[in-house]
Amino acid sequence: MKKILRLPAIDGELGWYETSPLTGRSSARRLKGRHRFDVLIVGAGFSGLSVAGRLAERWPDTRIALVDALRVGQGTSGRNAGFIIDLPHNLDANADPEQDKKIHQLNRFAIDRLDRLRRQHHIDCAWQQAGKYLAAHEADNLRHIDGFTHTLNALNTPYEVLEGHALRQRLGTEYYRKAVYTPNNILMNPAALAQGVAQALPANVTLFENSPVTGMEFGSPHRARFLGGEIEAKTLVLSTNSFGEEFGLFQHRLAPVFTYASLTRPMSENQAAHHFPDIAPWGLTSAHPAGTTVRLTPDRRIFIRNSFNFNTSLRTGQAELERAWQQHKASFSARFPMLDGLDFEYTWGGMLCMTLNHQSVFQQSTDNLYALSGMNGVGVAKGTYLGYYLAEWIAGHHSSELDFIRQSNRPSWVPPDPLRAVGARIRLRYESGKAGGEI
Repeated sequence: MKKILRLPAIDGELGWYETSPLTGRSSARRLKGRHRFDVLIVGAGFSGLSVAGRLAERWPDTRIALVDALRVGQGTSGRNAGFIIDLPHNLDANADPEQDKKIHQLNRFAIDRLDRLRRQHHIDCAWQQAGKYLAAHEADNLRHIDGFTHTLNALNTPYEVLEGHALRQRLGTEYYRKAVYTPNNILMNPAALAQGVAQALPANVTLFENSPVTGMEFGSPHRARFLGGEIEAKTLVLSTNSFGEEFGLFQHRLAPVFTYASLTRPMSENQAAHHFPDIAPWGLTSAHPAGTTVRLTPDRRIFIRNSFNFNTSLRTGQAELERAWQQHKASFSARFPMLDGLDFEYTWGGMLCMTLNHQSVFQQSTDNLYALSGMNGVGVAKGTYLGYYLAEWIAGHHSSELDFIRQSNRPSWVPPDPLRAVGARIRLRYESGKAGGEI
């Protein structure tokens, strides 16, 4: 039996989870005792939820177990910036226009599917079609905005280019020189959305939370070991993102990178009215990949995400959280000096599971063994559509979309540690230096 040594942990104060209106409503339990299911899905992030939901629709008489080491919304799916991005987003990827169009279509498919679930099940997750700003502070990074507009022109999708006073009126800060605004991005509380999707799963899916897998035996059936429990299942899906290589199905494909976020307490009504009059909630990503992501939320909070490090333990510590908090304060003060005294209420760490060529692990190892990992920082949309089409694959339903996904998700080789760690740290330092004032 393969022992699973590195397990997910709660890294800091999980702001989206703690402010979610759905926290505490789950009826899922820990896995104890011996169980048999037809399908076992490990990992209840957006990809695992999507596999479970679609497979349950295709096979309504099949017994499906979905297990997670933490509670739904506490893992990577609940620690991101809360964007569902409709457009190709990896600024340094070299996708051709036809591939960009297909990714755009798949992202739109994921957004529409999540929106239908949200409306059908009345999921309270602060969902807004608020769009997204890609913004630059440094003159050297304006070229990234120009490059992005070329992509948008090829996609024939609407956008606005804003600078100066017009940009200041949209954001309430003078920090940015120029931005391109695209209207179809979704902003939401990601922990709440994940919790709501989990609560909306069909009745033939059983969810187990706080149940880390401690051992795995592949075979017929597959056997997963837990503290005080075991599951046997004919079909196994590993939807474990940064922890994917722990199970030994594939190696030297993933580069998990820690990043950090902070969320302020809410502004007072007077602060919001004085400094952000008639400004709608917004979300902004940096023109440089290592720059700061910023949001103004509907409940008048400011969200800041930046700072990156590579940690082979797949968890962070108090010292890293403290350094990130200090950087977040500096980034916040540079953008919002008029809000001096507005404290961060939550600071946390989470992982971006990257691959060198921005392609995910989407594979079938044997007839009844599948793996899905490496969302490359766009996991809400990508995890949703990859999970959906993995379920289609398992159920034997083929399509041009599934063919495209299988052909375009072959992650390139990553050297083993210590070379991987050394290379990642050098790259992160280089990119942070190039980002300059974008951080």
